[in-house]
Amino acid sequence: MFVDHVKVYVKGGDGGDGMVGFRREKYVPLGGPAGGDGGNGGDVIFEVEEGLRTLMDFRYKRIFKAERGVHGGSKNMHGANADDLIIKVPPGTVVKNEETGEVIADLVEHGQKAVIARGGRGGRGNSRFATPANPAPELSEKGEPGFELNVELELKVLADVGLVGFPSVGKSTLLSVVSAAKPKIAPYHFTTIVPNLGMVETEDHRSFAMADLPGLIEGAHEGVGLGHQFLRHIERTRVIVHVIDMSGMEGRDPYEDYLTINEELKQYNLRLTERPQIIVANKMDMPDSEDNLKEFKEKVGSDMKVFPISAISRQGLQELLFAVADMLEVAPEFPLEELVEEETETSVMYKYQAKQDDFTISRDDDGAFVLAGGSVERLFKMTDFSREDSIRRFSRQLRGMGIDDALRQRGAKDGDTVRLLKFEFEFIE
Repeated sequence: MFVDHVKVYVKGGDGGDGMVGFRREKYVPLGGPAGGDGGNGGDVIFEVEEGLRTLMDFRYKRIFKAERGVHGGSKNMHGANADDLIIKVPPGTVVKNEETGEVIADLVEHGQKAVIARGGRGGRGNSRFATPANPAPELSEKGEPGFELNVELELKVLADVGLVGFPSVGKSTLLSVVSAAKPKIAPYHFTTIVPNLGMVETEDHRSFAMADLPGLIEGAHEGVGLGHQFLRHIERTRVIVHVIDMSGMEGRDPYEDYLTINEELKQYNLRLTERPQIIVANKMDMPDSEDNLKEFKEKVGSDMKVFPISAISRQGLQELLFAVADMLEVAPEFPLEELVEEETETSVMYKYQAKQDDFTISRDDDGAFVLAGGSVERLFKMTDFSREDSIRRFSRQLRGMGIDDALRQRGAKDGDTVRLLKFEFEFIE
């Protein structure tokens, strides 16, 4: 089964907790604090693996969590950093934030990597908080939570050549006779419902990847037929081979087919009209094909070269393959930036960036003030509330962020309840 669109959940590893510890050797007077830092959590990284062709693996595993860092130890021993979680994806994978639709990474080259969910940093041990005023602090941090998000993976087949055309014009047959690919071939529409890839080699030993893409019909840019399922794949081909049934055996006019398919490509993405295109007149072994070809050439004009072939009898194939190989030599390679530009007007991050969001204050039905926001929630999770020093530090950090003043402006008075995540605090003037 070909899978080209999945949704998965990724989470970076939490950081290890810092430790509160002191030197207690018999002959070391005033040994001081010796709590070590926690290790950093692992990142979730997507890496392109050339041998993969589909997103099939993600059908069976949809949750990916990196390991957390090791907690800090005594004698200033630093906890070990966790290993990164490397997830292999096929070339042509676009990673989007499911919530915002923002493109996080566009992965097209073998070995290319992108950090999708960053691991949390390790919490600091109490030796980090020693000052002349407080040489023996009982204060440490918990590890920072790893970043988490739901992402959409969308695969756009990377091929040098894409075969386009109406259903049953002979695209699969053509691919099967010029390469070792074995696509399903049958005398009904939409036999091909997923892209098929094959490697083609010409007699002069030039090779290229050819994709047989599912049949287009009128209205495909609006999702009719296989619609966008097909059109997303044509974006990544360097040369378009437009296959036309010149026999007209299904009652359609070849020239009308030609215009319809090009209009669908234009409506979906205007830049597809800039791609080099080769017209292939297939089924030339059928009656009426010669007359239809003559009429077709008159309508498209002499500027467009048409290659008459018969995929079944293998007539004209070598001339066509030579023409495709010649065009690929002059067709531009898609640099990474251009591939990205086609997807979105915004820049692609290639790493997960934390949102620097401000805190928000709202009211619950019971009158309690509700604090929310990534920064304040992260700060809360890194605080060890079992120690008085840590609680005081948390209060100072909230005051420094301006939360105390903001609560007063919202009408908070002494003794009011302030809720953060599932915990409640009392507002004290």
